[in-house]
Amino acid sequence: MSASLAPECNEVKERYDTCFLKWYSEKYLRGQEKNNDECAPLFKDYQKCLHAALKERGIDKLLEDAREDNKENDLKHMGNKR
Repeated sequence: MSASLAPECNEVKERYDTCFLKWYSEKYLRGQEKNNDECAPLFKDYQKCLHAALKERGIDKLLEDAREDNKENDLKHMGNKR
């Protein structure tokens, strides 16, 4: 499994990755379950850690600006899929 973008989040990412891969191989691929509710709390923990790390580095603002700059393109491309 790959390391997180933020090294301080590696442990929580590894827990999520392990849970996801187990669910994917043992349940999803066998048609038993479509929703991955059992790993959702771990994913939220990873998101929280990653968001805090990005904010600490000032990257969250750059991402926000990039999203705003490309909002029109996103709407144009996503509009075709809705």
